Amino acid sequence: MNKVVIYTDGACKGNPGPGGWGALLRSEDGSEKELCGGEPGTTNNRMEMMAVIEALSALKRPCQVTLHVDSQYVLKGITEWLPGWKAKGWRTAAKQPVKNVDLWQRLDALVAGGGHTIDWRWVRGHNGDPGNERADGLANRGVDLGRF
Repeated sequence: MNKVVIYTDGACKGNPGPGGWGALLRSEDGSEKELCGGEPGTTNNRMEMMAVIEALSALKRPCQVTLHVDSQYVLKGITEWLPGWKAKGWRTAAKQPVKNVDLWQRLDALVAGGGHTIDWRWVRGHNGDPGNERADGLANRGVDLGRF
C-alpha cells in the first residue's frame, strides 16, 4: 500500500459565512498535491469536514494514510461519536439530530469503503506545524473561491 500523509483544515469568515477548505497530500516519494475549495454560506465545522472528504476522495487506490486534523470535532466525531450516532439512527445522546449528518455519512462511507488504513492525528492549529500551516493557507484560499 502506498503511504500518504495528509493535512487538512477549514476556515470560515463569519460562522456561518463564506468558508473554505484545504488539504495537502504528500506521498512517500515526496510528491505533493494541494486541494482547496469553498462555499458562500457555511460553517467552520462543515469546512473542516469537507477538507477531509475531498482529501480522501482524491486518493485513487487504497493507501496507508496518516491524516492530520486540527479539528477536535472531526477527530472525535470519526473516532468516538460516529458508532453511537449510527446506532441511534443519526441522533445524539440528547436524542437530537446529528448536525452535518450529510457530511458525516459521506465521510463514513469514504472511510469504510475506501480500503484505506487511516491513522487519525490531531495537530494544534496555528502553532507552527508546516503541514498544518499550508493546509490553513489553502483553506483561506478556498474562502476566496467560495465568495460568489
